[in-house]
Amino acid sequence: MGIIEVDALAKTFSTKRGTVEAVRGVDLTVDVGEIVGFLGPNGAGKTTTLRMLTTLLRPTAGRGTVVGADLVTDPAGVRRKIGYVAQSGGTEPLATVAEELLLQGELYRVDPLQLRSRVDTLAKQLDLAGLEDRLTRTLSGGQRRRLDIALGLVHQPELVFLDEPTTGLDPQSRSNMWEHIRKLRDELSTTVFLTTHYLEEADALCDRILVIDQGRIVAEGTPEELKSRISGDIVTFGVAGHPDAARDLLAARPEVREATVDGSAVRVVVDHAELAALSLVRALDEAGVALVSLQTHRPSLDDVFLTLTGRSLRDDSATASASAFAIATASVTGS
Repeated sequence: MGIIEVDALAKTFSTKRGTVEAVRGVDLTVDVGEIVGFLGPNGAGKTTTLRMLTTLLRPTAGRGTVVGADLVTDPAGVRRKIGYVAQSGGTEPLATVAEELLLQGELYRVDPLQLRSRVDTLAKQLDLAGLEDRLTRTLSGGQRRRLDIALGLVHQPELVFLDEPTTGLDPQSRSNMWEHIRKLRDELSTTVFLTTHYLEEADALCDRILVIDQGRIVAEGTPEELKSRISGDIVTFGVAGHPDAARDLLAARPEVREATVDGSAVRVVVDHAELAALSLVRALDEAGVALVSLQTHRPSLDDVFLTLTGRSLRDDSATASASAFAIATASVTGS
């Protein structure tokens, strides 16, 4: 049995304009010890699904268990067994690092005799040692995110949800965070379920990726398995004017397997880019289409995502509405 087991999970919202089906029957399984990436474009249902899995939203239909506890009948049991790190974080600016960690442990009813030792261990594991007396408002972005993760791990959960763990971090801090996330699995035996808008992050970190679009899981597999779905090379033509005409022109060419519009560019799949690109440029020129740019590359997760959803992955405007503090408070009250 997986640490997450979900069957036909759905969420419907009622609005003034009618009913909105945000999630339309999601089936997914996450095994113990995996790092699983959950990807989806704006409005795909990713955030809604994450909130249901963390008991912040009650499902409209379907069933699921998380760490053996039922999402609907035992949400408090789920909260006690998971860690949740919201995208926006949840630290008090005027509290110290140690105060935040100790309070979180008290909320989760960690044995007082073990709590101080647990805080010291987490500080060492997440490079927070020596910062215990610092106010959280004085921490760097990377230090704050490591503290957020430490707060989600104080009670030693088997499963931790990371919502956009590296958003806003510089490249060096992001790379450092990746190492810490890998250590959660490799050294702490923690299963990680993360959402991200950085496809290179999903490629580098995840054992498996789930892609959601229009409220349904449209693909899952390892990064390599997903990339293997697109055979051939990718050629992207930046064109002046409307790209639809250029797409139709290129789609009719025998060497082109597929042609799609991506913003002001046309993206085509061919067998041999080095041979096909020249003939395609000539075809555009003969048709009077002005070429602005030309790029060729092998398929990436970005190409997979665009092929599956027809959209590029952009920053989701929706953010998690509750912090790890709220999860812990809810677990204490049993609400």
